[in-house]
Amino acid sequence: MPPAPKNAPYRNRPFSFLLFLALGAALFMVVMGPKDWVFSSKKPVEISLSEFVQKYNAGDFETVEVDEQTLNAKTEDGKIFVSTKEPSANIVDLGFDQSEIPTAISVKDNSSGNLWRSILLNVLPFVLFIALIVFLMRRANSSMGMGEGGGPFGFGKSRAKIYKKDKNGIKFAAVAGSEEAKEDVMEVVDFLKNPKKYKQAGAKVPKGLLLVGPPGTGKTLLARAIAGEASVPFYSVSGSEFVEMFAGVGASRVRDLFNSAKKSAPSIIFIDEIDAIGKHRGQGYSGGHDEREQTLNQILTEMDGFENDTSVIVIAATNRPDVLDKALLRPGRFDRRIVVDLPDMNAREKILKLHAQNKKLDKSVQLKKVASKTVGFSGADLENVMNEAAIFAVKNKRKTINAIDIDDSVEKVSLGVARKSRKITDKEKKIVAYHEVGHALAGHFAGECEPVHKISIVSRGGALGVTWFLPEEDTYLRSEKRLKDEMVSLHGGRMAEQIIFGETTTGASNDLERITDIARSMVMTYGMGDKRTLGPVVFRGKKGSIPMGDDHDEYSEETARLIDKEVQALVQEAEDRCIAILKKHKILLEKISQDLLKKENVSREEFLEYLKEIS
Repeated sequence: MPPAPKNAPYRNRPFSFLLFLALGAALFMVVMGPKDWVFSSKKPVEISLSEFVQKYNAGDFETVEVDEQTLNAKTEDGKIFVSTKEPSANIVDLGFDQSEIPTAISVKDNSSGNLWRSILLNVLPFVLFIALIVFLMRRANSSMGMGEGGGPFGFGKSRAKIYKKDKNGIKFAAVAGSEEAKEDVMEVVDFLKNPKKYKQAGAKVPKGLLLVGPPGTGKTLLARAIAGEASVPFYSVSGSEFVEMFAGVGASRVRDLFNSAKKSAPSIIFIDEIDAIGKHRGQGYSGGHDEREQTLNQILTEMDGFENDTSVIVIAATNRPDVLDKALLRPGRFDRRIVVDLPDMNAREKILKLHAQNKKLDKSVQLKKVASKTVGFSGADLENVMNEAAIFAVKNKRKTINAIDIDDSVEKVSLGVARKSRKITDKEKKIVAYHEVGHALAGHFAGECEPVHKISIVSRGGALGVTWFLPEEDTYLRSEKRLKDEMVSLHGGRMAEQIIFGETTTGASNDLERITDIARSMVMTYGMGDKRTLGPVVFRGKKGSIPMGDDHDEYSEETARLIDKEVQALVQEAEDRCIAILKKHKILLEKISQDLLKKENVSREEFLEYLKEIS
């Protein structure tokens, strides 16, 4: 067996096994006695006590050994006889004290052996049990990846991952596309490097930074880059790791984390997904004794307890700042909010260049063009796009990544994996084709919808087909007309089925959900309802209440009926517009759908060519 590495969690496993084997053998020998484990050249013959006495009186035995419960005799020819007796019976009771019998009788004194046997029988099981518990604890610690403070008796210890200052190689150069956020945290880096400069000027750097942004935008990466630029220890922990089923465990872990950070100051504590423990207090079903609330209270206490000369910065990240308790956001705690938003066009290009550094790109790849196709993608999505493109290149046995690989990877990340093996009937395929072309034509002629990028009847994910609308530039506002036009586009698939086949299918269920959500948001959130009945009013549930399925908490039943009526009117208006558009361009609907059935995919350029034919 080759020697185990130094860091192997079970390098003493052979020794532990042999130790347990030896202890078990010792216990077996003590319990069973020597007669069962000492091998003899001849097998003993077991006889009854009366027969044993008869043979003794007949002088058949050469030697007799009297034990506590057993009688062992040996004849001149080497035969061995064994019998049992009562522990209280002695040689007098058995009649072995007659001197005329020429038999050597030996009485075995087992007083000391019985004592040790009794001790081992009572003590050894407990020793083995304790050794087993220790072994299982060590194995549990190793399997859970716990170091010091882990395991069943380490509930109150922090489970934060520690990145030492010489081990964290992340710098701001690795965080592409977050220029404003990096500028906002530069003074924190400078404070950690030169704290005396700020103290002499009487300035206080915020104790807590709250990184806010959608998932995958690089909040954790930015926090590590701050620690890397400042060359300080970095303590990383998730908010969910503080909460256990045992009361007080989370608070104990918070205390241990902050104590460790203070000892290695200057340092950074990073709490990811802080909304797991930082939600509004008073909403738990167990009141103020809720374990999550106790953990939050301990965090607030620790942040208030920081001395002015303690160079410990607490950074937290969340994508749900609206649910955080106000006590977390007041001055002196997480009083600085840094928004890490989705990257714009230029930022996406920088991120793509960063993730393309270790990849070989073909000359046909234009990352600026790729950035224009990935509106709404996060940094993590863009990294996934480049990785999937490299995988496509390997599958196609190419050494470089070309533009086709990039396009395929963008579609895979956006729409899902193409399921070309899914078999559907010709009738269903025809319905899907008219459905998708209906979306494209309704969206194009509605007015302010995003341009059609691709129409496909290749199944992706749970969808049988897809119409991909892709914006040409980043937009942050949507007008009332644009929302209505989007509803018209969403009606396109269902209305195309109605016009061509005289009935609709279940394929439009998701379209109807999205239409209803847009219409209800227009009425209840954006103030775009009928000004004569509802007006520019926002309708929502009661603040601080636990949702129980009631959507009409802050308004009357009459208002709820007006809202429903207005939502239905907006949906019906969009449907009427969609029907008018598709009937007007029915010939174009037929032509594109028939070609789509043959080719399965229609690109943006091909779609525009169809439109030129009718202009």
